[in-house]
Amino acid sequence: MSILQSVRAVAGASGEGHVDWTAAADAAKASTDPGSLALTARQREAYAEDVREARDRARAVTGLGFDLPATAEVQNRHHWIDANVATFARVMEPLERHAPSLFPDVARTMNTGTMGVMLAVLGRNVLGQYDPLLLAEGDEHALYFVHPNIERVAGELEVDRERFRRWIAFHEVAHAAEFGAAPWLSTHLEERVERGVDALAGGTLDRDAFRELDAAMTAVEGYAELVMDRAFDEEYADLRQKLDERRQGRGPLSRILRRVLGLGLKRRQYERGKEFFGTVADEVGVEGAGVVWERPENLPTDDELDDPHAWLRRVDA
Repeated sequence: MSILQSVRAVAGASGEGHVDWTAAADAAKASTDPGSLALTARQREAYAEDVREARDRARAVTGLGFDLPATAEVQNRHHWIDANVATFARVMEPLERHAPSLFPDVARTMNTGTMGVMLAVLGRNVLGQYDPLLLAEGDEHALYFVHPNIERVAGELEVDRERFRRWIAFHEVAHAAEFGAAPWLSTHLEERVERGVDALAGGTLDRDAFRELDAAMTAVEGYAELVMDRAFDEEYADLRQKLDERRQGRGPLSRILRRVLGLGLKRRQYERGKEFFGTVADEVGVEGAGVVWERPENLPTDDELDDPHAWLRRVDA
């Protein structure tokens, strides 16, 4: 790990775009310890067992038919950065295409450095990821577990590593259930991302696109929490509490970075979505809540997220 190498990678940014994505990935990896992937055969099999059992439990609890992604990887931090830099580039492409720059070389260096920092921070903190690979060609999905981060955080929280790993697996498989049951969901999210980013690139703000995107992601996060509550085979409130306390106990720089990266928004989506689906499941059960994935029109609106009974009346669940 070398900050100097990271700076050199950013300083050497080149090309025609507003971001040199190869240099951004190189800078992120240079400033990030990849972590060990020295897993025993038993540890590798444990990941696979957790995913299979999470799939079976989620299917049983939700009544949803879904398959797991063809790609399921146990990664180190550098693997995660390499796997996600293409997604960053796809999402940012409209801005790169339209955004003017008076000093392109200077802007490219600054943008590359910013993206390198974002990839590095996320690479050091992501535990698991169900990735629908938004804006990719084809119907691609992937499931990642960043083993060094799982090991480190379990140690910091002083919790059983196997139980913590299993909890992460159940959460990511819950997301796989949603996207597997709703083949239209990736396209729905992609369209709103593209609308919002295109508007920003043109110098305007499409509030409706971002509002619809936030409502959809709140449903995605909230339903996953509901599935976790019902599918995980033991109580996990202590794990969630310890993670929350760990986040709140970070310094001011870390809190600023979390806001910039939207991680605070993600937590709000968890909480708001969980409350919504908790009320829905109390009324119609987990299988009844699954009607949300039947078609795009069944997603709750922003107003309905705060009024679950209005949503229940509208979809006749």
